[in-house]
Amino acid sequence: MAFLKTKERYKERFSLLLLDLEEYYFEQHTAHQVTPRSANQRKIRGSFKVCSRSVIFDPEDIDEPILKILLRDCKKIEIVDKEQNPFAEPKPPTISILSGQVFYIKESNVIAPYRTERQEKKVTFQLEVWSKTEDVVHTLHQLHRASCLDKLGDQVAMIAANLQSRLARSSFDKNCFQSVTENPHMECAVEMVLPLVTNPGHVCITDKNLYFQPLNGYPEQVIQIKLHRVRRIYKRRHGLRPLGLEVFCTENDFCSDIYLKFYNPEDRDEIYYYIATFLENHMTEHTAESYMLQWQRGHLSNYQYLLHLNNLADRSCNDLSQYPIFPWVIDDYSSPQLDMNNSATFRDLSKPVGALNQERLERLLARYRGMPDPAFLFGSHYSSPGYVLFYLVRVAPEHMLCLQNGRYDHADRMFNSVGETWKNCLEGATDFKELIPEFYGSDSSFLENKLGLDLGRRQNGSSVCDVVLPTWASDASDFLQKHKAALESQYVSEHLHEWIDLVFGFKQRGSEAVAAHNVFHPLTYEGGIDCDSIEDPDQRIAMLTQILEFGQTPKQLFTTPHPQRITPRFHNITRSTSINTPFGELSPASQSEFSSFEDLTEESRKFAWAHMGALKLLSSHKIHKETVTGIAVTRDGSSVFSTSQDSTLKMYSKELQEFQRSMSFSNMALSSCLMLADGKTVACSSWDNNVYFYSIPYGRRQDTLMGHDDAVSEMCWCDDRLFTASWDSTVKVWQCISDGSSSNRRSQFELLAELEHEAGVNTIGLNPAGTLLVSGCKDGTATIWDTSSFGTLQQVQCHEGNIHHMAFSPDSRHVLSVGADSCMKVIDVQTGMLISSVTAEEEQRCFCWDGNSVLCGGQSGDLLLWDLLSNTVTGRISGHSGAVTAMWMNELCNTVITGGEDRQILLWKLQC
Repeated sequence: MAFLKTKERYKERFSLLLLDLEEYYFEQHTAHQVTPRSANQRKIRGSFKVCSRSVIFDPEDIDEPILKILLRDCKKIEIVDKEQNPFAEPKPPTISILSGQVFYIKESNVIAPYRTERQEKKVTFQLEVWSKTEDVVHTLHQLHRASCLDKLGDQVAMIAANLQSRLARSSFDKNCFQSVTENPHMECAVEMVLPLVTNPGHVCITDKNLYFQPLNGYPEQVIQIKLHRVRRIYKRRHGLRPLGLEVFCTENDFCSDIYLKFYNPEDRDEIYYYIATFLENHMTEHTAESYMLQWQRGHLSNYQYLLHLNNLADRSCNDLSQYPIFPWVIDDYSSPQLDMNNSATFRDLSKPVGALNQERLERLLARYRGMPDPAFLFGSHYSSPGYVLFYLVRVAPEHMLCLQNGRYDHADRMFNSVGETWKNCLEGATDFKELIPEFYGSDSSFLENKLGLDLGRRQNGSSVCDVVLPTWASDASDFLQKHKAALESQYVSEHLHEWIDLVFGFKQRGSEAVAAHNVFHPLTYEGGIDCDSIEDPDQRIAMLTQILEFGQTPKQLFTTPHPQRITPRFHNITRSTSINTPFGELSPASQSEFSSFEDLTEESRKFAWAHMGALKLLSSHKIHKETVTGIAVTRDGSSVFSTSQDSTLKMYSKELQEFQRSMSFSNMALSSCLMLADGKTVACSSWDNNVYFYSIPYGRRQDTLMGHDDAVSEMCWCDDRLFTASWDSTVKVWQCISDGSSSNRRSQFELLAELEHEAGVNTIGLNPAGTLLVSGCKDGTATIWDTSSFGTLQQVQCHEGNIHHMAFSPDSRHVLSVGADSCMKVIDVQTGMLISSVTAEEEQRCFCWDGNSVLCGGQSGDLLLWDLLSNTVTGRISGHSGAVTAMWMNELCNTVITGGEDRQILLWKLQC
């Protein structure tokens, strides 16, 4: 279980869960409870613990109950000196506490609801170190006065002052360093956060380790985390303030190694950035968008992706008010068999739980419409500490007792049956809860009463024991296995993005939330109220308590629609179906045209991206007088054409290994070139506003297209259509009319469309099917167009300044762009969401990519291989002496050709 996986440091009965919520454990002393037995006395040895609101005595004899006395119930706390002591010789001082009630916990060492004696009772303790008796009683008097103050705010302030005084009088013991060579960076007072409780102490970070030393020595004198083992760190909101820091030494587990709460954000940030700097060589800082890209392309399971989103949205298994949220995905808990191929088996993931039952929703909407602002549909949340412990009471009974003042919930309100719980979520007036990760894990103990807990009897007379499972599950392990399979099923994979929109995305708040019937109480939202602005301390504490116990909506991660996952079944859709709609090609038709890179055959994957070191330079040729701007290659690969700012088109013969032709069309720079479908014509765009067509068989210019009012920057060709981009802020689409008898070659190009932009267009690109066009402008705006209707599908402001190059992924799901701001960005075609952003050390000018990996040419002239799934450079090769400005690649031939500002073209071969 998540937070129960933490290492058991001591097998003792005492835990911080015996304290009240928001209570601190200050100090402990070895002592004896002295109880009179007629003429004799009985001494029970144990630990006397001073807490901020109570005294706890933990006997060494596990058959004896733990005693808990609330300080507010105490009527007298005094020292009984030697003369007054009626017990055995010698007569040491004892502490006498007269209380109106005493709690008895774990009697006979059984976890059960606390037994309470509600009558006046005197309890006497004798410290083994007599000299500390007076100090302990003095402390108890102070805390007793704090507990008896009328106003809760005054109580909290006085206890906090006591805590800060203790922290100020102590510091981290540097004798606890693992090595004498360690250099401390900083230390400060913090609290270690655990589910429902916190433990104050000091944190110290060195160049090798992170240490936490509890003020009270519990659960051990010092906790150590080696910095080289840390894999992830997250800043957290705790108590609605930016004070938390959570450290993980694992990649995917959602149980952290330590969660610290600082007293001011500056200390938190300093340690965060110190660890981040120390770990930058082996730790990647992932964003929601980078995880999204991995999930979309099948590199993360649905379960892993949801864990990562929960982590990024401040959900932590150490904070039950912000515990990770997972969706109900199954709607059928009554059939004898679970049919994963039937959509009716699954819950509608496009709706919140509260909107799944239309009849209940209508009642809620009627109430909502009559509410004054701020109105809300759902009065309870889908996640709260109570809901988490509702599911986990069988493995975390002490947490439930802590939350509910030493009692379990009523037996009929316990987690008795999966089917009953789901039914109540659909029909209950105030039950809208989702699930927790344990329902999709491998540990089924939370469904079984393995501890033999007495959880009560229901009204029908049955005892609360194991959770009743659906008939389609043979046992708890089988239930989890099928539940996990449902989460990773085809249906859920296709619809999970809809649930993410509700919980983490653009339907979480605002008008979209209203339209989706996804409106909760305003106090549940981040920024819903500023508790620090409430002047009355009692009101402020009451408001904070309400927020923490009621439930909190996750931090919003996405503000635009979340893209759908790429799923294998799309390969069965026919092309004729897919091209009828603008986004049809997002459901790939065949492996040759539309499938994602990871689904291609081995033959078509011979370009081994992972082996960048095997890229071998075959030859270099300096034939231009200015920067190379374009590269095109004949179908048979025998001839390479290149254009340059020196206004020439040149041809290099790979067979003869020499340049054979040079052609100049004007006195202005040529900006790009491409090979037309006939394999006999090269088109060249120019800064003189024209496009020139060069006949390879005849070795001469055969036509000129005067199409723009400013420089033509780039061209694309597909199905007898020519697309030309220009600095005149347009992209023009031309239809080539193949009429060989026509003497007027210029009339062969008919203007079909003129696509207007707000700034000059630097680059364009077509998807493999030719149904989508992307254009990138000088102002950093990217636009995706439907080439059948010439309408705008998406427009995204993705760069600061010029966009140098843009291209679709092979499956048409994404567009990659590089710009003058040194950023590399991935846009989801269907939603327009910017799903990945990588900042490079230098500008990247051009690239080729497979959807996951990118071969880039940078400003320095180096070739870099980027892994977009981890946002890291996995290979680097020195190439040109100036910026790489043009690139051509053929995966089947394992050939790469690059051109640069150094006026060279370089031919590369990948050694597989």
